[in-house]
Amino acid sequence: MKVVGLMSGTSADGVDAALVSIVRRGGTPRITPLAFASLPYPRSLQQRIVELSLHGRVDDICHLNTYLGELFAKAALRVIQQSKCRPADIDLIGSHGQTIHHLPKGRREPGVGLVRSTLQIGEPAVIAERTGITTVANFRPRDMAAGGEGAPLVPYAHAVAFGHARRGRLVVNIGGISNVTYLPPGGDVADLRAFDTGPGNMVLDAIVHETSKGQSAYDAGGRRARKGTVNRPLLTELMAHPFLTRRPPKSTGREEFGAPFVRSVLVKQRQARLSVEDLLATCAAWTAEAIGSSRRWVTGEIHDVIVGGGGVYNRAIMASLRQVFAPTSVLTFDECGWSSKAFEATAFALLAHDTYHGQCTNVPQVTGAHHPVLLGAVVPGSPHMLTKWARLAR
Repeated sequence: MKVVGLMSGTSADGVDAALVSIVRRGGTPRITPLAFASLPYPRSLQQRIVELSLHGRVDDICHLNTYLGELFAKAALRVIQQSKCRPADIDLIGSHGQTIHHLPKGRREPGVGLVRSTLQIGEPAVIAERTGITTVANFRPRDMAAGGEGAPLVPYAHAVAFGHARRGRLVVNIGGISNVTYLPPGGDVADLRAFDTGPGNMVLDAIVHETSKGQSAYDAGGRRARKGTVNRPLLTELMAHPFLTRRPPKSTGREEFGAPFVRSVLVKQRQARLSVEDLLATCAAWTAEAIGSSRRWVTGEIHDVIVGGGGVYNRAIMASLRQVFAPTSVLTFDECGWSSKAFEATAFALLAHDTYHGQCTNVPQVTGAHHPVLLGAVVPGSPHMLTKWARLAR
């Protein structure tokens, strides 16, 4: 099957679209990348999404759900065109959507008990209508309905791409939030462990945005962080954040490390009289050391650390990671044959593919779900595509 995966992460800077070919023979799918494209959000939209995540109004959520559906559809059509395919050549789209709120710890309600919830927008009906391609979306809620945290979901794809017969591997994704997946030697999906470790790029991006008064969105390449000096007292204080010591399963997002948290960090910066460069250097080191602290939850040997996501391009984070894990080798996804930029979108193409084939792809020991579940809701494409699906099913 040819499948498009669509992904926009916590940084809310645009939509990544990956077109892949997936063949399942026996138990393991084989994924072949075909094309990749990015559709950046307008700067003003990025800020609207960030604000929506913390105190959005219902009418804004309603409007942006459909507006983002249009942008996700444009990203899908862009990658299809780039590959020189037609929409009719594509079997399926898997869309993660844009997370605007995630409450994995849940809230108690009378007569029901603990209610976990999550909300991703980017209306899949719009994607299916604009492309004519059957679209699978809303992957997280079913895992949460089964008692899980709905995250992380990408570890299944990590196992498919990076599992090794003889080497234990820690796969690190540094997006807005960082997460790790431990793949034991020769282990299958049932043996892996994975969880969020805390902020990746999100706090760094917010510091740059706030201190530049909106003129800059991020520290390109970690250049400013590399000019600064790590402030050890502040780093020690950041490492004491309770999320870092919470036992897995655990996941987090802007609700815990968003604007209120960043404001508190900026207060500490002023109290300690740190330059912005020193603050960025300290928070880059915090990202790396928080990832390193994940080893307390890993019982097996780590032969390789493999890093992907946008944070792989931040040289300050990567330099700190190499110090934290020395002498263990720290490789990038690209060095292992996978695009760091495209991998998460590829993962949601894989999840959509397996949903179509009736394959459960949540990992209960990772999310805390009571049992495996089939992820996602399916929105049919055009009648032509439904006929194609029926033919494939036969």
